[in-house]
Amino acid sequence: MESPRARRSRRARPSRRRPLMYTALASVAIVGGTAAGTVYVKAQAHSGAETVSSAASSSAAAASSPAASASSEEASVEPVVVPAVDHDALLADALDAVTVPDDADVSVAVLDLDSGDSATYGDAAFDTASIVKVDILATLLLQAQDEDRSLTAAEKSYATTMIENSDNASASALWRIIGEAAGLDAANKRFGLTDTEGGDGMLWGLTQTTAADQLTLLQQVFGDDSKLSKASQEYLQRLMGQIATDQHWGVSAAADGSSWALKNGWLPRSTTGLWDINSIGRVTAADGNDYLVVALSNGNATKEKGISLVESAARAAVSVFTGEGTDASASASAALASQ
Repeated sequence: MESPRARRSRRARPSRRRPLMYTALASVAIVGGTAAGTVYVKAQAHSGAETVSSAASSSAAAASSPAASASSEEASVEPVVVPAVDHDALLADALDAVTVPDDADVSVAVLDLDSGDSATYGDAAFDTASIVKVDILATLLLQAQDEDRSLTAAEKSYATTMIENSDNASASALWRIIGEAAGLDAANKRFGLTDTEGGDGMLWGLTQTTAADQLTLLQQVFGDDSKLSKASQEYLQRLMGQIATDQHWGVSAAADGSSWALKNGWLPRSTTGLWDINSIGRVTAADGNDYLVVALSNGNATKEKGISLVESAARAAVSVFTGEGTDASASASAALASQ
């Protein structure tokens, strides 16, 4: 290819060829030049038209207009590549401001529903405690869809108290109806969960899951590409938006006001005396965007400390995309450390 200095020393005579009309945009690139200074320009129509090549001799190049020279200069400019954003690294940095007690562990995941960008911190498995109730109801709704039926009056009653009030007896009733762990695992395979395993027997609260899997589950509840019908999604979303007042904590800490839908889980482990505290849901943040947020934790000394931890983690997660809330997370963590 000739040098920029050589190009500036020549002027190309305007082409006498009739302009070619394309039905689609053409991509243009300078692909070569001869020793005599001939420049070859290749135009390829995206619609699949034939490649067109033109050559101008050195004598013809002398008559080139300044505009043609400028166009040639522009055609040789390389596109600017914008580096990809490592949201996982940004989330890890944001969580540096969150104080995690020595015996506790936390894992977080967040997805911006508007952009589709997501971030995850930690891949360990956690007890679900009562957040599995969202999975239980999603499984029931999927099974009802397969059977082309609506939920029965009893199933609706169980579903309402299970989600809104976190009633364990209702959860146990629906756990039996869906076929316990086998039914849950079969539905989760269709939902796209890969690291979640239903609890043994009636121990649904000891279902094992990861933050990434819970984010996948939330996408089934709130996303566009779901195995659940629109009616099933709206039903589950409505219940998660009507949680009992005493359970207004968790990922809702990252919301702007009361625009959220969630399910929390809390479980004191009899073997250690420490608490599992989890929260999953959708929040509308200060930037007006909707986010799916998962915060899982275990090893908390008290329920209150666990709540503070997951709330700080949820705020940190959303701040990766909004740029806000890091100060609030740090203040909450400081309060947690002083307890």
